[in-house]
Amino acid sequence: MQQPFYNHPKHFLSVDCVIFGYRESELHLLLYNRNFEPLKGQWSLMGGFVQESETVEEAAGRILYQITGLKDIYLDQVQVFSKSDRDPGARVVSIANYALIRMDFNDKDLWNDHGAVWWPIQQLPELIFDHRDMVTAALEKLQHKANYTLIGQELLPEQFTIIQLRSLYEAIFQCSLDSGNFRKRILSLKVLERLDNKDKTGSKKGAYYYKYKTNDATAKVDRIVRLIL
Repeated sequence: MQQPFYNHPKHFLSVDCVIFGYRESELHLLLYNRNFEPLKGQWSLMGGFVQESETVEEAAGRILYQITGLKDIYLDQVQVFSKSDRDPGARVVSIANYALIRMDFNDKDLWNDHGAVWWPIQQLPELIFDHRDMVTAALEKLQHKANYTLIGQELLPEQFTIIQLRSLYEAIFQCSLDSGNFRKRILSLKVLERLDNKDKTGSKKGAYYYKYKTNDATAKVDRIVRLIL
């Protein structure tokens, strides 16, 4: 017999994933064309309902694996979206997360099967429900992370130049950064190892490749972007 304490309205609980990728100096989002009602045929974030035996984190990981074929993806919770009318189908509370993945690591057959497409963040289509608000909140959370933690491993190749790292930061913050100040500040952290080989696509002199010294690939940088700007 159910206790009176539990005699309250029941709600659906879902997770939505803002999946960031990086290519050609621009952030991208993985969106899919919704194939069911309501709002069939419109663009949506990847998401789904939390099952009875799952944690929220497990549900998000399951959804990401189904779409990308990848495990151990970097995932961070953004915030809860709970307006009573956010989903016309039912009362649904959604926990938004953002994920960072290498675009070339995807299982393309999987996301093609789901109707998923990479969209440049500056050219996003209209999104269903409050998904655009989720994207905005996720980008702000990513910017906050990049402002105090050196990121890159989740989005860049294993070997990269300082120019490529700066381009990533410029894509995240959607502004230009001074190349000299950025290079000086990043190298002063002493978390990158310079390699012997160079990228010579931009000039004959070339630019040295770097990699992170540890698999952790993160370092506190004391408000890196604020100091650089």
